[in-house]
Amino acid sequence: MTTVAAYAAPAAKAPLERTTIERRPVGEFDVLIDIKFAGICHSDIHQAREGWGEAIFPMVPGHEIAGVVSEVGPGVTKYTVGDRVGVGCLVDSCRECDNCKAGLEQYCTGGSVPTYNGVGKDGEPTYGGYSEKVVVDENFVVRIPDGLSLDEAAPLLCAGITTYSPLKHWNAGPGKKVAILGMGGLGHMGVKIAHALGAEVTVLSQSLRKKDDGLKLGADHYYATSDEATFKELAGTFDLILSTVSAPLNLDAYLSLLRTDGAFVNVGAPEEPVKLNLFSVIGGRKTLAGSGIGGIQETQEMLDFCAEHGFGAEIELISASEINEAYERVLASDVRYRFVIDAATI
Repeated sequence: MTTVAAYAAPAAKAPLERTTIERRPVGEFDVLIDIKFAGICHSDIHQAREGWGEAIFPMVPGHEIAGVVSEVGPGVTKYTVGDRVGVGCLVDSCRECDNCKAGLEQYCTGGSVPTYNGVGKDGEPTYGGYSEKVVVDENFVVRIPDGLSLDEAAPLLCAGITTYSPLKHWNAGPGKKVAILGMGGLGHMGVKIAHALGAEVTVLSQSLRKKDDGLKLGADHYYATSDEATFKELAGTFDLILSTVSAPLNLDAYLSLLRTDGAFVNVGAPEEPVKLNLFSVIGGRKTLAGSGIGGIQETQEMLDFCAEHGFGAEIELISASEINEAYERVLASDVRYRFVIDAATI
């Protein structure tokens, strides 16, 4: 076992504090990664504050990990010491179910293992990226292309793949009108990716405060959802609406913005239930759907896509001592657009 420094929440809703954790020895197919940067995802806050249900404490959050390989097990064939790599939301799965065999490890029916707030196959709790090092099976590690800086690549391991996967699945591209609902950590990546895929992109945000940013990142149009006129003007417009919002929404109002056969896809996960009049779906043969992250192969595809198109995340780099302040700023929507922890400060 290796003792490493980390930042952990000792209990639900408690401030994160510096501590130490134990990392397992490097096994035959394991990769030891020196973490360089770790993104702060809104889901870190949900889980550290038990917004999504009972959690495991102490908790070391972080599933947007970018770093450098410092050791490999004797059976590792995919990576060597010095490689630039990333780890996202999963560190293992059953590998035997139909979904795993199809490269959909995120929907593993046999039980996937989250990067943190989970239990590994060894029965030990998993600890995430707010730490100095992590040990991960090579099959759940991805390669970060040379065209991406590690700090801007870190948020792609969740925010990037969480938006890329549904945009690809629902065929965002030339000739399609796509709306990104929410202009935050996920939303800004949705704008970049949908634009790069060739879609006509509209941002739907509560206000016009970030309009200039949205247009610079690739949006063609930008509307405020706080303005009732928006819903009248855009009725029946979109082929796809990707909702990145983690607060309850008036789904009936947003479904009215879809064309016939359009899809409203949720990647944001509110802590409270939402209401829906099913006639909002029936009228127009519309789809209300959800999407998780992406499988390992698709995550690699997304990283290569971002590198090819020359963009990573828009970030604000912070020291580990600023994590608690960053959490409050995320909740206040006061970040443009992803906090990234410099792991050297842990």
